[in-house]
Amino acid sequence: LFIPIIFPFFFSYPDAKEGALVSEIMKKCFSPTLITNVTWEGFYFAGSEIRITEATGSFGAVVWPSAIVLCHFLETNREEYNLSDKNVIEIGAGTGLISIVASILVTGAHVIATDLPDILGNLSYNVLRNTKMRCKHQPQVKELTWGVDLEKNFPQSDCEFHYIMAADVVYSHPYLEELLITFDHLCKEDTVIFWAMRFRLDKENRFVDRFQSLFDLEVIYNLPSIQIKLYKAMRKGRMKT
Repeated sequence: LFIPIIFPFFFSYPDAKEGALVSEIMKKCFSPTLITNVTWEGFYFAGSEIRITEATGSFGAVVWPSAIVLCHFLETNREEYNLSDKNVIEIGAGTGLISIVASILVTGAHVIATDLPDILGNLSYNVLRNTKMRCKHQPQVKELTWGVDLEKNFPQSDCEFHYIMAADVVYSHPYLEELLITFDHLCKEDTVIFWAMRFRLDKENRFVDRFQSLFDLEVIYNLPSIQIKLYKAMRKGRMKT
């Protein structure tokens, strides 16, 4: 297991069912066997070894546990949520782990990984390194600043995303309203959102209430021992079972 990231987030003892799920998820991580001058983390998803290079000077360039939870869900539910030739956008992609997993799953999606300009270099490196010659559709990397020039850069007439994915985009930052606007802009009536979130403070919890003014939420995973929930969301009145 890759201990430095995961275990500092344990705050309670899980029950047997949750503990088994968390253990299964964390087995997807591995540490480099040799010390190198480049900091990276290893993951096993979709039958592939994925090496993610981090940039420790930015919160957006570190793999957080919520991303691992979402990747595990995508891998283990690939038949129910078939990504084959589907249009997928990840917001706040960070290191790109989720976009990479969505791309290299056997089904293969059309993936756009997005983040802020200063994140794109490392994001592009990770995506290309881990998807080249491995996926059906080579993923794109694009700039997306929440709430800014959305219609210019992502015209709603062209936003035909089947899935929106996000992990740990909600934390104590001043752009929660812009984040909600971005979700709303990118989402059509039949778009499915998969959103993994680590609960920290009341401010983040209140965002969930604001989110529910536009979207119906279904809890897929509830992992209180690591304070993470994975949601499925669709526009109000459009939730599918």
